[in-house]
Amino acid sequence: MSVEPISATVASSADREYLIRRSMSIGYQYFSLLMPPLYTAVVLSRRRMGAMPWSINRMLRASWIGGAVGVAQGGALEYLKTSYESEDVLRARRINAMYNMSSLRAEDHSTIGAILGATLTPALFWKRARSVHLFLGGAGIGAGMGLLAHWTRNVTEGPLPQGPPLPTAKSS
Repeated sequence: MSVEPISATVASSADREYLIRRSMSIGYQYFSLLMPPLYTAVVLSRRRMGAMPWSINRMLRASWIGGAVGVAQGGALEYLKTSYESEDVLRARRINAMYNMSSLRAEDHSTIGAILGATLTPALFWKRARSVHLFLGGAGIGAGMGLLAHWTRNVTEGPLPQGPPLPTAKSS
């Protein structure tokens, strides 16, 4: 069995794909965190003009649509950024991203928050919104809350190490 080396083009494509997916995930997290307060501010500013009142259904809808916009925006910007970078720069960025413990913990907290939000929001607001908005909007709000939990942990515990692990010296 012989192992064939991977071409530089295939490796560069894999690096680009990883970075784009990561940016899409980060865009979802930030926009999901941003949309509920932004929706509330817009509704409160339009209240004088006789616009529709604030509702949980619309806030949940804004949350998941904002998350989808964040995915598209994050992916598009990262695609534009990576399309002009060399293979070596892409490889270095991917390695740094893969070993950035703070970023990995943020993604973990966001995923846990999304799962909790998608299950708890329908339980709390079943009669107040459509089911699609309950599940998707709850996941978006949960992802944003997970990101807030990560930031709180960073403030209280201190930052995590970044970069690839350093080799340890063996003692005899």
